[in-house]
Amino acid sequence: MNNDIKTWLYDILNAIMEIESFFQDIPREFSIYQADIRTKRAVERNIEIVGEAMNRILKIDNAILISNSRLFVDLRNRIIHGYDSVSDEIVWSVVIKNLPILQTEIELLLTQE
Repeated sequence: MNNDIKTWLYDILNAIMEIESFFQDIPREFSIYQADIRTKRAVERNIEIVGEAMNRILKIDNAILISNSRLFVDLRNRIIHGYDSVSDEIVWSVVIKNLPILQTEIELLLTQE
């Protein structure tokens, strides 16, 4: 595996783990997330990292199989370029539904060196 790709996979994994760490001391509930501006911004920042790393990976090797890779790139673009139209519901949905799957896939890719 290309060393850059490996680095970006680790960046994705670290961003996911950081997002997970935000919910160690608070309940994993949408209403709490939505009311906590710091957590929202920190989650959004880490999703930006995931999306950017994913975009870089896809530019080098679009044959790498990662579910919903375009979803993360598109969400990153929305957060950065359409900051005024970012939906808390969509971000939360991605955190709850897609991040656990992504984490499993990234960990698997990193073991297949």
